[in-house]
This record gives sequence, structure tokens and C-alpha cells, in this order.
Amino acid sequence: MKIRDIEVFQVSWSPADKPEQRSAWVRVYCDNGLFGIGEASPMQGGLASLGIITRNLAPVLVGRDPLDHAVLFDGLLHTFAKLGPEGALTGALAALDIALWDIKGKFLNQPIYNRTKPDIDIPGDIAKARAVRQLVGDGFPLAFDANNGYSVGGAIRVGRALEELGYWWFEEPVQHYHEKAMGEVARKLDITVSAGEQTYTLAGLADLITAGVRMVQPDIVKMGGITGLIRCIALAHAHGVELVPHQTQPTIGHMANLHLAASQLHATKPCELNDSSARQHGVFENPPKPVDGLFHLHAEPGLGLRVNEAELTKRRMPIA
Repeated sequence: MKIRDIEVFQVSWSPADKPEQRSAWVRVYCDNGLFGIGEASPMQGGLASLGIITRNLAPVLVGRDPLDHAVLFDGLLHTFAKLGPEGALTGALAALDIALWDIKGKFLNQPIYNRTKPDIDIPGDIAKARAVRQLVGDGFPLAFDANNGYSVGGAIRVGRALEELGYWWFEEPVQHYHEKAMGEVARKLDITVSAGEQTYTLAGLADLITAGVRMVQPDIVKMGGITGLIRCIALAHAHGVELVPHQTQPTIGHMANLHLAASQLHATKPCELNDSSARQHGVFENPPKPVDGLFHLHAEPGLGLRVNEAELTKRRMPIA
């Protein structure tokens, strides 16, 4: 499911309403027929927020997965912060976020309140963790990604169970933007608590470490590329903190991350890697593919990727 189109408009509630008295609405359409509705702050009719959506935010969102709303929200806020984060921009993001949650609820066939409650199924989550451990055996390394799903108390309860099951680490147990809460969970558990895949600055990563997080997971395509990750590695090493990079892209980002991971001193745990991508690998003559469960780096210069120019030309789209 991808975002196909975004429509912004005002709604007039009375024929006498002036533009600044109208409501500011947004509709987000997906390629599978679902759509969501959202609303921005109505200050001055929300015209400033609607303009930001049209000119700046909508072009970035088209083609993206609407279920990644938290990541999309953070990325847009970071990218367009200089438009003024307190007011028109946050109003625009609010309208889009509400619409994306509307889509998520429709996609899952559930009311939104069922998806926003933390700790919604802790017994079920623990049962799944126990079932996976039983399936793979005691010697197999496992980690548990909570995707920001618990309260502090709920995270500690799940973390204790993961400790008993021998899990290696517990990823983002609480909302990523609550650094103090993340640190509190990390300090109260013996299992390693990790966070940082949604952190975009070195200062933000330092805040997580200061809060008590002992394993950070910045992403190379979010955290300033190779130079940014090198700085993150130095920061983590200086504070005695583990760094295990997060990475979700199967081609260029994957190879950049792989080169960095291969040269990283003090690597302690398996980093996140990607399966082969039939959709994206077509533009490379030598796309990264695992052999017997391992990715191999070659001695070719740079990233080591050879672009298939003919295939890239077919897919290359101009920036309007």
C-alpha cells in the first residue's frame, strides 16, 4: 500500500464564512482505494498549513507507505523544521498524521483507540517471545523490537520476561522521543535496551546515551551518511556504549552500511541487513545478495556497486 495522492481544501460552514473562518482539511488517498481524512489547526483558516502540505510535504509523501506514519512524521519535521516548527508546520503535520492514522485503522479494520493504547497485549507478546525461543533453541541469538509500543511499566514487565528467555536486546520499548523514559527502562533492566533508529542528530544520540541507553542504532540514510555514522561510532565508543547500526534499504544504503560495519571496531552484535530486492536490484549489475547466509564485500573501489545505466534510465524520474 502506497500513498497515491494528497488533497487539501477548506470547508465552509456558513455562506458568510470568510477564508480565515473555514476549517482546513486534508484527504490522503492510497493506491488500494483506502483514504484518510485529517484536519489542521484552523488559525487563519489553516491556509498556511495547507500551503505547506501542498508545496513541501505532499511531494515527499506520495509513493510512501502510510503505515510508516511515525517515521514519516519525524522525517518531515526534521527536513522542514526551518519553515517554523511551532505553528503552520506542526499544524500541517497534524492534519497528515490524523489522516494516516485513519488509513491505518481502516487497513487493520480496527478503531484507532485499539492501536494507540500502550501495553495492549503484553501476555500475548510474551507468549510469542517464548514460542520463538522454544522454536530456535536456547543457543540462537534473538532480539525483540517493541516498535515504541509500551509504557515504562509495561516495558519493564516484558523486559524481565525477555531476560529469562535469554534475548540479547530489547529495541525501542517506549516512544522514541521520550529519552528519559527510554533511559529509565534501560537502567531498570539487565537486558540491553536499544534505541536511535529514529534519531537524526549526533546531539540526539548523545541525549539517549545520557539518559541511560547502552546500545544505540542510528541509521546511515538518516544520520548523515558514512561520515555521520563514523561520528556516531566515535561517540558511542567514548561513552562505552554499543553501536549496532539500523538499516532498511536494500541497495545503496545497504552497501554503505555494510562497508561501515565491516570496518567498525568494537562491533558486538549482528547488525540489521536486508534481503535481496527484486524491485530495486534491477538497476545494478552486481546487486548485494547473500551467499549461504552471508554478504560478501568485494575489492572494487567505492561502494562496489556497478550501475546498469540502461535500466536506471527506464526508471529515472525528473524532479519537478
